Amino acid sequence: MESTTQGLEQEKVARGEILKTAPATEAEASRSARVPRHVAIIMDGNGRWARRRGLPRIEGHRRGVRTVRNIVDECASRGLDQLTLYCFSSENWRRPEGEQRLLMRLLKQYLVEERRRIVSQGLRFRMIGRRGGLPEDVLAEIDKTERLAESNRGMRLCLAVNYGSRAEITDAVRHLAERVAAGVLKPEQIDEQLLSDSLNTGGMPDPDLVIRTAGEMRLSNFLLWQISYAELWVTKRHWPEFTVDDLRQAFDDYASRDRRFGGLSG
Repeated sequence: MESTTQGLEQEKVARGEILKTAPATEAEASRSARVPRHVAIIMDGNGRWARRRGLPRIEGHRRGVRTVRNIVDECASRGLDQLTLYCFSSENWRRPEGEQRLLMRLLKQYLVEERRRIVSQGLRFRMIGRRGGLPEDVLAEIDKTERLAESNRGMRLCLAVNYGSRAEITDAVRHLAERVAAGVLKPEQIDEQLLSDSLNTGGMPDPDLVIRTAGEMRLSNFLLWQISYAELWVTKRHWPEFTVDDLRQAFDDYASRDRRFGGLSG
């Protein structure tokens, strides 16, 4: 009986009597197809989410890890080329030592628990940021995950850890200056592409969309070079309460924007 009913519905769809699965307009269909290639997220508000509920800050970070899992799955299923998550900034070392240790422990736990999922989903994996100062056991888990995922061809999951964009640019400029001093590079050979290739993100596409949670209207030293033409999308939701539906709304808003890159709209 059920198969008969489905057959009748399929016939009605074919005759144009049922259109509920079709986009309402060509514009909506176009927006649904326009998914950003690279999304970068500033995951903010874990501590505030916990404080408003009378919980310790670390509970906000733990809940935030669940959100990471959901968002990674959704982005991978939508066919993104890359998802970059701002996990721990170089300025976060100013936080209390106890919170720093807990954050490093959560990062290590995430890498251990999610490694099999990353590999099974065919995700590529990279970390950007300065390795100096990070605990050896955390670096070991990062290296192991990168190694196990190096032959994958799916979405690249990039974690920004001990990352600061000014430091990244400084390191790249210093590296180029050293090459000039060594006589292997001429100053006139330095252009935007060479500098871009010298950043932590060398070889990666620039972000198309930057999402920030918790309502803050600033970039917080995140990918300053790379997001020159990225679209910005800010929500008041804290990261632990950010949902897949919120992400889809960000994608819809992105798809409706006219990206001109300094030119005129078509």
